[in-house]
Amino acid sequence: MTIREQTQAWERETLSRYATLSENSRGRRRPEPEDPLRPCFQRDRDRILHCKSFRRLKQKTQVFLSPEGDHYRTRLTHTLEVSQIARTIARALRLNEDLTEAVALGHDLGHTPFGHAGERALNRLCPGGFTHYRQSLRVVDFLEKDGEGLNLSWEVRNGIVTHTAGAWARTPEGCVVRRADHIAFLNHDIEDAVSAGVLNPESLPREATAVLGTTKSQRITTMITDLIAHSGNGQISFSPEIEAAYAVLKDFMYATVYVDKEAKREEKKVDKLVAELYERLCEQPDLMPNFYMQIAYNEGVDRAVTDYISGMSDEFATRLFEQWFVPQKWSVL
Repeated sequence: MTIREQTQAWERETLSRYATLSENSRGRRRPEPEDPLRPCFQRDRDRILHCKSFRRLKQKTQVFLSPEGDHYRTRLTHTLEVSQIARTIARALRLNEDLTEAVALGHDLGHTPFGHAGERALNRLCPGGFTHYRQSLRVVDFLEKDGEGLNLSWEVRNGIVTHTAGAWARTPEGCVVRRADHIAFLNHDIEDAVSAGVLNPESLPREATAVLGTTKSQRITTMITDLIAHSGNGQISFSPEIEAAYAVLKDFMYATVYVDKEAKREEKKVDKLVAELYERLCEQPDLMPNFYMQIAYNEGVDRAVTDYISGMSDEFATRLFEQWFVPQKWSVL
């Protein structure tokens, strides 16, 4: 018996009957030989962790654009926090942690530079619109490894594309990641907003903090504990009381922090930057690397430009804009 087979036997013996077993995976788009050491979801987790798109998350905005300070979250730290929360929930419910972690680590691979401001800008420009969760699936299916993709299992791909909106994942592990994403971004955005001076913690709605807690740690613990207590039969859900308090807090953030005047002023610059890059690249697609030129030939210039821009880090997009549109210093000898 291989180590992988031993692990699969352990899953059968210890995981919940609602958990997704590695040996029952629907498989990959392209069949591959089994690994002697790792079950399929563990291999998927490793592939995501080592891919280029994952590394670029370290220079992509979470909520605040180019903040001064080392302690604000990036898209990478957000992803790691989602993974930690999701694994805590999965372990308590005896679900498959490898599948949970793979979905969590891959859920934002298709996110644009400059956070949701960049996503909205591309959505206005791209024919047919743009959403980061669909782009995340395109990244793992096709864009990674110069067109080969990561060839992930069906369950991981399903969890990635359903992590934000629309239909819920077909596995409880994928549903856990969607809940963990909500828990993470709301509470960590509050902490970053307080650090940035755009939110007074005393202004948080009392009807929410009275239920969830007055500190980040209290709120996260309350939400995780409640989710574990009220999930069952493969369904992942909060109690009505916690769901209502979460909705109040989320509405408050969207009505205040996410529309803060300072943040909005910077987001207008994002609109301009992304639009200028998009127009220039559509006019001169040969400015893109050869891989994206091939996409332009096969799927159209708009598709290639969208793929190229959405994969950029904040820093790379800014540097490209400066190179093309900001006059450079020069000297006469």
